[in-house]
Amino acid sequence: MRRVVGFAIGLFLRVWVWTFRVRVCSPLPLGQAPPSVFAFWHGRQMALLSAGRGRASVALVSRSDDGELQSGVLSALGVESVRGSSSRGGAQGLVAVIRRMVRRHQHALFAVDGPRGPAFVAKRGAAQAALLAGAPLVPVGAGARWAIRLSRIWDDFLVVLPFSRVVVVVGAPLDAGAAAADPALIGRAIAAAGVAAERELSDWCAA
Repeated sequence: MRRVVGFAIGLFLRVWVWTFRVRVCSPLPLGQAPPSVFAFWHGRQMALLSAGRGRASVALVSRSDDGELQSGVLSALGVESVRGSSSRGGAQGLVAVIRRMVRRHQHALFAVDGPRGPAFVAKRGAAQAALLAGAPLVPVGAGARWAIRLSRIWDDFLVVLPFSRVVVVVGAPLDAGAAAADPALIGRAIAAAGVAAERELSDWCAA
């Protein structure tokens, strides 16, 4: 039932996201990028949904009841899900994600501070996936002109309002081995991409 409800929510979000005016700043068009691991903060998924249209992707989703709901949402948005997290079934989930990348040439999507936080503290799962798959590890940040920040939620979730301008910045690939050894490297790169997105958004709105 949770998955069905999640699918319905995902269909609603799909329409919502299509109203965004989106600018993607990337060194390579996403449609031409090789299978990559995209790393971002947990509370910024809504802004990033607008950048991932048209390319097969897979995400690691918690085995919790909330994860079942999220799987339904992702399915409606065209993103496949693999169940597992840092606390439950993480190793098996990570292997499944890597197989999807290698065999199906899918991008992998990682909220690197999930599923339980702490917020804006990167974990090494994304870097491990990139290292084992031989794929680029790419930091991503986003900004939105019209949004509501849910500051009482642990991940500081950003609800992007309909028809908002959204900027997504895709950073340069990181050294996956170094990032696996020191996940703080991922965090700094995502933060830098977020700052760049806010700067680009400010310039866009001022034009």
